[in-house]
Amino acid sequence: MAYINVEEGIPGIRSLVLFRPETGKPLYDLAQVLLRGPSPLSEAERELIAAYVSHRNDCAFCRDSHAAASRCLFGDEKSLVDEVLQDMERSGISEKMKALLTIAGKVQILGNAVQENEIAMARELGATDLEIHDTVLIAATFSMFNRYVDGLASWTPDDPAVYAEMGARMAEKGYVPPQPKSI
Repeated sequence: MAYINVEEGIPGIRSLVLFRPETGKPLYDLAQVLLRGPSPLSEAERELIAAYVSHRNDCAFCRDSHAAASRCLFGDEKSLVDEVLQDMERSGISEKMKALLTIAGKVQILGNAVQENEIAMARELGATDLEIHDTVLIAATFSMFNRYVDGLASWTPDDPAVYAEMGARMAEKGYVPPQPKSI
């Protein structure tokens, strides 16, 4: 049960956005820009960064929902998502993406944990400044989202089917704030 009086049965950040739409809408707008807006990183890769950071933050709701969206967007390569969440270094993701996920993991710990050599490695593997920027901003944003969702103990479903449905919706429609149920 959430620490504040949110609508029952609405999972994760969705219940918090309904509780306070004036703060929730800008958060959804930011997620839309970061995960669906123009970027040299694919939508699947950006969702994977969100899932990876959420996994490292032990935020089950964000990990499972963004992993589901990433799986949908990766299509035939959806197994990469689970590989990364199990052991990023041994996963079949590209070396450039591993370098970017390493940076994201450092941001998840502390922004100052990112070192010049990790940025240099990402560049050597072909990462552009825009890809590095987007990775850091997604990692920082999802660290905040994770703390928001877990800090208020929002409801986290246990059923994988709920996340599969959520992931499909997010992959198809992006980040549209939930609307209150009409009476």
